[in-house]
Amino acid sequence: MAYRLFEGKEHATAYRKYRFSPSDHLIQKVLDFLEKRKGFPFKLAVDVGCGSGQGTVLLAKHFASVVGTDVSPAQLEFALQRAKETNITYKQCMAEELPFADNSVDLVTAMSAFHWFDRPRFLKEAHRVLKPHGCLALLSYTMDMELSYADCCLHTLNQVCKEFYAALKPYRCPCLGPNSIELYREAYESIPYPDKEWQECMWVKMLMPLSGYMGFVETFSSFQAMLRDDPQKATSLSQDICQRLMTIMGVTSPDTEVVLSLRFHWFLTSSVP
Repeated sequence: MAYRLFEGKEHATAYRKYRFSPSDHLIQKVLDFLEKRKGFPFKLAVDVGCGSGQGTVLLAKHFASVVGTDVSPAQLEFALQRAKETNITYKQCMAEELPFADNSVDLVTAMSAFHWFDRPRFLKEAHRVLKPHGCLALLSYTMDMELSYADCCLHTLNQVCKEFYAALKPYRCPCLGPNSIELYREAYESIPYPDKEWQECMWVKMLMPLSGYMGFVETFSSFQAMLRDDPQKATSLSQDICQRLMTIMGVTSPDTEVVLSLRFHWFLTSSVP
């Protein structure tokens, strides 16, 4: 079954504020793969589980038309506010029931969303809508995140971060298993296409305020589950972690900039003609 956890207005607001786009380098990897298999022109890309459109907008300059899909009206409302490009549209639908004709899509992407889908049904649906030599690109990142700050002990800093993640672990959705990367690996191995590519580790660094890092973690489904179960516990945990990190950094403001390193993984596959 598919899991619907990001649809509320408040969660969508935080998602829009604190979630970020994949790196240009990562998007280029997808485009290079598609170009080698299908060639130009790139006509239609579909970004499934698009949320508030962080990844969708990156595809607009490369395709004649881009459609972002999501089950959440609140997420799509924010996506529409973000979209300035005239070739982007959004549709509310299930990932497993895409409103596109057979063999009509050049690229199907899911950025940090595939693990919430009914995965076998979605893979069949992606196969249905992809053109011959079209590309399926599934991207995500792991919890192996690292914070760094100048003149600060990285081990001490990240030990506090690990305590944060450990406190959230009991609230992790069981459907994700111990590590969601295994879900992607399993799907990759299940796809019968001979032309496919797996990448398990690509580190991407981003500069952001410490408050941005905290807000990012607070958008995770596990934190949101804790927040629903015990709002005071969730708020106290976040405040305590933030204060401890500032103490280690020797700063007094959560607006102090830190470097967040994310470990991305993805797989790309090209449909059989």
